Amino acid sequence: MMIGTFRLTAWEVVGSVFRLTDDPSVDFIVLDLRLPTAATAVGVGLALGVAGLVFQRLLANPLASPDFVGISGGASLFAVSTILFSTWGAVATSGMALLGAVLAAVAVYLLAWRDGITGYRFILIGIGLSELFVALTGYVIAKAELSDAREAMTWLVGSVGSAGPFELRALLIGVAVLLPVVLVLSRRLGALELGDDAASALGVSVERSRLVLLALSVVLVALATAAAGPVAFVALISGPIAIRLVGNAASLPAAAFVGAVIVLLADLVAQHALPVALPTGVITGAVGAPYLIWLLATVNREGRGG
Repeated sequence: MMIGTFRLTAWEVVGSVFRLTDDPSVDFIVLDLRLPTAATAVGVGLALGVAGLVFQRLLANPLASPDFVGISGGASLFAVSTILFSTWGAVATSGMALLGAVLAAVAVYLLAWRDGITGYRFILIGIGLSELFVALTGYVIAKAELSDAREAMTWLVGSVGSAGPFELRALLIGVAVLLPVVLVLSRRLGALELGDDAASALGVSVERSRLVLLALSVVLVALATAAAGPVAFVALISGPIAIRLVGNAASLPAAAFVGAVIVLLADLVAQHALPVALPTGVITGAVGAPYLIWLLATVNREGRGG
């Protein structure tokens, strides 16, 4: 929070946050501009990091990211439709993004169900629905007025600086409530990775646990998307980095930390490292796309389908 057009000292930032100083200009920069953006970045990173890793471990596939299985696409379609065709405001946009993500997840789950869920089928159906949502979103934007379409396109790129007080509050409360629940359920996640028969032998209710973990992850993704738009690839890359750093046992809290660091650094680069300020999603996309290409090539060579 010290870096920006107006550089601040550490004491100025601490003094403003804890009300130890009284400088209106510094308070405005820190409390009204930089602190909400930083808090949004941390909340979005925590939510996407954990949700992405839960998807990947639960479905046993490194490509099982909310970016690709329709969750973000459903949220985007509903949010963009609200921006373009209603006067309900930012709160309604966030609410509709949450609804879109949940409905998309329900659709993928029901369509993928065949006496249970397999990662391969879930991902393929999710990719199909995601492409449908992208097409519908493009059609909706094409029918809109130019100014409204520009606003919708800005939202679709994803930026942590766009969150309002309501979205930020909902995100932070949701993360504070749901992350501990996911961490508590991490033992069941570990059992599910052993296979359905082994998990049942360990006393784990397989389908119920899978459904609960997926539902919690979907809500985390929906809250992050509602606050900042679809910030690309954070959910995909945070988990694998965390596993390489700390191993599988402590990977969920590590993925949360990695996700938060990625979004914070991406926003820092987007705002200050280039001549023109960019949305956060541009930087995460630039970082994530090469990883996705490498991952696809690796999965293809090793023959892993999930």
